[in-house]
Amino acid sequence: MAEVNGMDVRTVLLEVIEEQTRGATPSLQSGSTLMAAVERLGCRRSAVEEQQLVLTEWAELFRTGFLAWGFNVDNANAPFFHVTRRGQLALGSIGRDPANPAGYMRHLDQKATINDIACSYLVEGLECYSAGSFKAAAVMVGAAAESVVIELRNKVVVAIAQAGETEPKGINDWRIRTITNALATYFQANKKTMERGLRESYEAYWDAFTQQIRSVRNEAGHPSSISPITPDSVHAQYLIFPDLAVLAADLGGWVSGPRT
Repeated sequence: MAEVNGMDVRTVLLEVIEEQTRGATPSLQSGSTLMAAVERLGCRRSAVEEQQLVLTEWAELFRTGFLAWGFNVDNANAPFFHVTRRGQLALGSIGRDPANPAGYMRHLDQKATINDIACSYLVEGLECYSAGSFKAAAVMVGAAAESVVIELRNKVVVAIAQAGETEPKGINDWRIRTITNALATYFQANKKTMERGLRESYEAYWDAFTQQIRSVRNEAGHPSSISPITPDSVHAQYLIFPDLAVLAADLGGWVSGPRT
């Protein structure tokens, strides 16, 4: 992720564009947008390398379909440009959208801490998403989610052993679907000992989180068609991942702590 003076270039570009799109029918032009971005980044006029970093990220936004040249048919070329539908999705949640990897990771860090394996897959997945490689992005975030689930499974296994309880069938399996089913069995049997807020979050979101991420990952990793997934479905995967991480962390804290 390119930075100038400690600021993420893509984040600043997206923020500037979002500000300039406010209004009924914004007429965006590259010159004014780029000048606003370099001023916010504090780029020096003589620092060509800094300005080239901005131009590189600028080009990437066009290459990957967030921006497109032209305002209308009468003004179809540069310097006019517009924000695509995909770009509009990103502008709607700059601080946590996968199109902005730096902002996304800051958002995640504020909500939960994930293990190093999950983090490595997630960071690579964000790079894939930003590059428009959606199948690869789906597989990466699915792998990150699986790592979070396996970490939680390991905590449950330790808690079961310490309590001298019987493990639910399949909890030590290598298949993620079998593991999540075994975890669901365990949580269902013990949810009365959960604090009310955690219990309600588990009942409302656990199955939906794990099913959505697993199904899209499987469709990307074991395809039956040329286009097994859509950019929108991958976008949704990344938006829900931080909430899955929070729920998994809360469940891990509950299972590792004292229960009555």
